[in-house]
Amino acid sequence: AEYANRFGEIIKTVVGAQDLYVEPITGLPQVIVKYNRANIAQFGLNIVAVNRVVNTAFAGQSAGKIYEGEKRFDLVLRLDEKQRENLEDIRNLLIPTPRGSQIPLYQVADVSIQNGPAQIQREDAKRRIVVGFNVRGRDVQSIVNELQKKADLHVKLSPGYYITYGGAFENLNQAKDRLMIAVPVSLVLIFVLLFFAFRSIKESLLIYTAIPLSAIGGIFLLALRGMPFSISAGVGFIALFGVAVLNGIVLVAEFNRLKKAGEKDLHTIVLNGTKTRLRPVLMTAFVASLGFLPMAVSRGAGAEVQRPLATVVIGGLLIATFLTLFVLPTLFILFEKIKLPKWAFGKKSTMGMVLVLIQLPVFAQTITLGQAIDTAAKNNLSVKSSELLAEYYAKRKATSF
Repeated sequence: AEYANRFGEIIKTVVGAQDLYVEPITGLPQVIVKYNRANIAQFGLNIVAVNRVVNTAFAGQSAGKIYEGEKRFDLVLRLDEKQRENLEDIRNLLIPTPRGSQIPLYQVADVSIQNGPAQIQREDAKRRIVVGFNVRGRDVQSIVNELQKKADLHVKLSPGYYITYGGAFENLNQAKDRLMIAVPVSLVLIFVLLFFAFRSIKESLLIYTAIPLSAIGGIFLLALRGMPFSISAGVGFIALFGVAVLNGIVLVAEFNRLKKAGEKDLHTIVLNGTKTRLRPVLMTAFVASLGFLPMAVSRGAGAEVQRPLATVVIGGLLIATFLTLFVLPTLFILFEKIKLPKWAFGKKSTMGMVLVLIQLPVFAQTITLGQAIDTAAKNNLSVKSSELLAEYYAKRKATSF
C-alpha cells in the first residue's frame, strides 16, 4: 500500500494521466491486543493462558458435546453479544490468575482498534496491488516511458517487489507484435496480386508507389489532428494501402490499353489516359473518404478507436490521389524507358516453353518447316481433342434410333 501510494503521487506528475485509482487494500478495523509481558509475569500468568481466555470470550471455544438422538453438536462457550459490543468490553474482560483472583485485561495488555488489510489480491500466487489511470490527449507508449523513468528515479523497491505495466500498454505491445507480421504480409500479398494481374514486375512496382504516397497522407493528417499512432491507426494503414493501389491499377490499365491500341508516344498515352481515368480515380478516392468521414468526426462511444482509423484512410487517400495523378504518370514514362524482361504466363507462352523443353534432347536434329508443321499438327492436344470429339459424335449417330 505504501509503494502504491508513492507510485500514485508520481503518476499525478505525468501529463496525460488522469482519473488516478489506487486499489484500497487497507481500511478494515481490527482489534489489536498487545501484551505487556512484564505485567503478565508479575501476576503469574503466561501468554497462552491469556490468549485462551480472550479467544473463548470473543471467538468461542468448545466445552463439550451435546447429543440429540443421532445428532451431535459442539457446546461452544463465549460471552453474550451485549458484553462484546465495544472496545471497553474487551478491556474489562476478567482474566483469572493462579492466585485465585481476577484482573481486567487492560492491566496486562494494551487494547486498541487499528485499520488492517481489508483484502489482499493475488496473481500467479503472488500478492499484487493495482494502480490505474486513464490516458487522455497522449499516447500510451510515451506515458509509460516517462513513468518508468520517474519510477526508477524516485521509487526504490525492496527485494521481492517489482512493477509491471498492463492494461492498454500490454495490449499495445501484443498488437504491435501482431502488426509486425500482418503489415509485411499484407504488403507482400498486394505485390503478388499486382504481379498476377499485370504479369510484369515493372508495372507492379509502378503501381506499388501508391503505398508510400498514401502513407505520407495518413501520417500528415494524424499529425495535423494531433493524434498519436495507435493500433487502430495501424489497421487503417493496412486498409489504406489496399484502396490506394486501386488508383494505380486504373491508370496503368488505361495506359496499357492505349499502347495496345497503337499509340506510340508516351506523353500522349499519359495525358489521354489520365484525362480519361480522372473521374474513376476521383470517385474511388472520394467514395471511400466520404464513407469514413462520420467515423473521423465521431464523438460517441468507441470514437477513440474510430477516429485514428478514419483519419488515416481519409488523409492517405486524398494525398495519394493527388500525388498519383502527377507522380505515377511521370514514373510510367521513366519506367517505359527502362527495358526489363516482362514475365508473362499466357497459353501461347506456356506452349512455347513446353515445345522448347520437348525439343531440347533432340536439339541437334534439323527439320524443315513442313515437317515441323506436320509434327505440331499430330501432337497438338487441341487437334486431338477435336478429332476424338468428332469420332464420339459419329458413333452417337448410330444410336440415335
